[in-house]
Amino acid sequence: MTFTTRRFEFQSDEGSRIDKYLAEELPDISRSQIKGLIDSSKVTLDGEVVTKAGLKLKPGNVIHIQIPEGESEGLVPEKIHLDILFEDEHVIVINKPAGMVVHPGAGNASGTLVNALLAYDPAIRHVGEEDRPGVVHRLDKETSGVVLFARTEKAYKWLVRQFKSRDLEKTYLALVDGHPPTPTGRIEAPITRDTNNRTRMAVGLRGQGKTAVSEYFELEHFEAHTFLEVHPITGRTHQIRVHLSYIGVPVVGDTVYGRRHPSVEMHRFFLHATTLAVRLPGERAPHVFNAPLPEDLQLALDRLRDQQRRSG
Repeated sequence: MTFTTRRFEFQSDEGSRIDKYLAEELPDISRSQIKGLIDSSKVTLDGEVVTKAGLKLKPGNVIHIQIPEGESEGLVPEKIHLDILFEDEHVIVINKPAGMVVHPGAGNASGTLVNALLAYDPAIRHVGEEDRPGVVHRLDKETSGVVLFARTEKAYKWLVRQFKSRDLEKTYLALVDGHPPTPTGRIEAPITRDTNNRTRMAVGLRGQGKTAVSEYFELEHFEAHTFLEVHPITGRTHQIRVHLSYIGVPVVGDTVYGRRHPSVEMHRFFLHATTLAVRLPGERAPHVFNAPLPEDLQLALDRLRDQQRRSG
């Protein structure tokens, strides 16, 4: 059997068990399977083999776990069209379409941005983590917009540090059901994996979960909807979707965290990563990368505007 090694750097508060932490970071692997890997000496902490699943972590701990290769085995280059916003010797910035996954994983072995990038620039295979080369951040499958990839190991380390320190700015556009409590606001609510459904995230109760902060600004007010600009200060899984649902204004079309049936005619949820401001390797001033609102979301927004004009 062959294994893929994954690396994690623990950044949360002290006290989390290593098996629980890895289960949260690896949703496709059960906690019992992680315990089995620990018992088989497949997990190390700061270079030392872990022997206890209940070992407590400290900020800065580096964990390596060897995972049996499955669906991620053998990343295959695929000639898929890429909407390239920018590229140089350090990075390549893509405007990701909705419906496309960033990197291969359970249920998505092909057709991802990584598969496409390996065909466009084979050298990316050797950058970053083995099963997700070049990847420094992600977008949900149905979220469109700006995604940045590293083309060299130097750029990868530079960008990973920047994302972890939150020394950058991300801007999303979201159409939500209803109206937020205030035209502008800041949501501070920790996020953890839903104990009843491991594919979902949830706001943590009683101190559970990782710190998560989002800010939003109202751009347009409709009778039953609001068009928002959202800035995720942290970068947790499904953060914007969870936070907006938490304050009572779920993203339109989000059947996981919002309404079962979309209130606007759409084939996906209305969330778009429109801007990423980030410093490239060796530079002080940030580069700002923009992805315009895609046609399907623009059409949905224009329909609401037309309805508002007619009703007014």
